[in-house]
Amino acid sequence: MAMAGGGGLNRSSSRGQLPPQELLDDLCSRFLLNVPKEELESFERILFLLEQAHWFYEDNSVEHNPNLKSLSFKDFTSLMFKSCTALRPYIAHLDDIYKDFNNYKFRVPVSGAIILDDTYERCLLVKGWKAGASWSFPRGKRNKDEEDHTCAVREVLEETGCDVSTLLNLDDYIEVSIGQQKVRLYIITGVKRDTVFAPQTKKEISEISWHRIDDLLPASDDAVSRGVNGMKLYMVAPFLTGLKAWIAAHPPMLYQKSEASARGTVWKAKNSSSGGAPVENPVARAGSDAQHVDNRPGRSFRNFRFDTASILQSMEASFLRT
Repeated sequence: MAMAGGGGLNRSSSRGQLPPQELLDDLCSRFLLNVPKEELESFERILFLLEQAHWFYEDNSVEHNPNLKSLSFKDFTSLMFKSCTALRPYIAHLDDIYKDFNNYKFRVPVSGAIILDDTYERCLLVKGWKAGASWSFPRGKRNKDEEDHTCAVREVLEETGCDVSTLLNLDDYIEVSIGQQKVRLYIITGVKRDTVFAPQTKKEISEISWHRIDDLLPASDDAVSRGVNGMKLYMVAPFLTGLKAWIAAHPPMLYQKSEASARGTVWKAKNSSSGGAPVENPVARAGSDAQHVDNRPGRSFRNFRFDTASILQSMEASFLRT
């Protein structure tokens, strides 16, 4: 539902109460008013801050007060623009600001990891929270001035609970371009079979599971978003050619094939939209605390690129100078 001039909320879900002004003021103060000035130099940065405020509202405020209404990010942004004095003058432009932000998000580089089992026959995938969510490698958007490998370690830890900092090789990665967005995934080996996983974030990941790589390969050229088993693989399929090439060039130390080399589902949320029986595991670390940096050249697979048409048209960014 479009917001005319940043107006009305989506009324598809009318249950629950809107957050009171006191709570909105607290969120505005906590996430907007007490940040460095450079974080407020553009609407894109402001909406990233509002995105954090939205996560806090959903994960904490709504969690502890079931009477509060769960809001989409668009509706939450509209409320914050109306309630925050510094943002109120720009309500009339909120539609354009929101579109610019979505365009910007599709250009922010993404980094993560492809975690292989000891036979290199299976990789670890995570499934989104919402019903009908697709599977992907653990990954996320890079923060401002963050290095690719630092982002990858952070995102894998957040989405799986696994610390791969000592296992990441700076030269072992596959990089593709999807639309205008660069996505770099580091290939991680050495994660033990009995490693247990559990995300550190709420309401983002519904399931973590090992999957056979051969089952993920697209059934045909026009099936880039689904594997042989029908799984949604929009953010997996573009990396499979490069991954197979990397495995062929770096055969595993364990040569024999084993059906028991890795389990299937290793973690499943209790209350995700996809439902199912809960499978909860504690957080486990995949290596020691020592930082490992390997600068050996010539092992990256950055030339395997997958280009698609841009999902959204580029729009001129709007800037708010303080």
